[in-house]
Amino acid sequence: MVSARKFHQYDGMFKMRNGHLTNPTIAYETWGTLNFQRDNGILIFTGLSPSAHAASSEEDPSTGWWEQMIGDGKPIDTTKYFVICINSLGSCFGSTGPASVNPETGDLYRLNFPVLTIDDIAHAGHEVVKALDLKRLHAVVGASMGGMTSLAYSVLYPDVAEAMVTISGSPRAAPFAIALRSLQREIIRSDPVWSDGNYDPDVEPVLGMRLARKLGMLTYRSAAELEARFGRELIPEERQTGAPFGLDFEVESYLEAHANKFIGTFDANCYLYLSRAMDLFDIADHGGSVEHGLKQVGASRAMVIGVKTDLLFPIDHQQRIAEGLDDGSREVEFHSLDSIQGHDAFLVDMDRFRPILCDFFNCSMNQPGKLREA
Repeated sequence: MVSARKFHQYDGMFKMRNGHLTNPTIAYETWGTLNFQRDNGILIFTGLSPSAHAASSEEDPSTGWWEQMIGDGKPIDTTKYFVICINSLGSCFGSTGPASVNPETGDLYRLNFPVLTIDDIAHAGHEVVKALDLKRLHAVVGASMGGMTSLAYSVLYPDVAEAMVTISGSPRAAPFAIALRSLQREIIRSDPVWSDGNYDPDVEPVLGMRLARKLGMLTYRSAAELEARFGRELIPEERQTGAPFGLDFEVESYLEAHANKFIGTFDANCYLYLSRAMDLFDIADHGGSVEHGLKQVGASRAMVIGVKTDLLFPIDHQQRIAEGLDDGSREVEFHSLDSIQGHDAFLVDMDRFRPILCDFFNCSMNQPGKLREA
């Protein structure tokens, strides 16, 4: 299979908040060309499950997870910017994670992988930036878990990224989101095949992952969207299995399809670690309170985007980020979108998201201290 993935091999002990890794690997992809000043880089952090393949390229023409946002003439224009997308530390698409071999033991890390945090993911991304010999970035961008990571990055490395974009993120995980993700993790761990994390990599805990994905899909979209798309439409008789308590409604079929599609694409232990990393994130760790943590953000320009129907990262969380950043020291723009597609809107509702990103990366903004809402 053709791949555009690149790999940064960290040399030595990589320090984490809760331990260390020896010689970890960070996978990433790039698009565009660095300018002479080497300051046109845009660093992108992903959500929980995507790889670094955010867009197609000559090396890998397959569709990326943010295909409509990155490329020639698109909002993140690769004729203007050098774009880097990081596969999160702890993931299973080339970066070191629980499914990787521990060089100190020769066995898979599994649950011996250190407790992962969002700060660790940001730190790993910065190692790629350093390896590419970039002293400054035009911007750091992230959505969902990546929104948290972009915040962490701008706090940990305040002098690197001139601008920051956080989409459907949060300054700290909400109790409701923590409860949902905790239930997903419990479902996976309850699968007998999980075997305390010691399952055969070729025989994953399918039942647990399927059910966790179904629950996840309900949190990624909104009740309004499911009502509009499916209503109470029944599955046609020719598609019914006749099994007791089988699928009756099209909305059930929708969940089933997404669950089946997810199976075999993501490692269960990696899922557990990344899910918990989101729960552990709290920008207040960098200042004692959310407000003081946000003041540590180094970006001189910031855009915060949220969706009103988002269950996992409620719109008031993005409002709080925007207000915390608007302290008179930077330009801040806040967008509260009416999309009915919930948390996943940034992946599918391009008519709302593309113009906003295009304006931010190609137009001037207000003066510092003037929070602009749209």
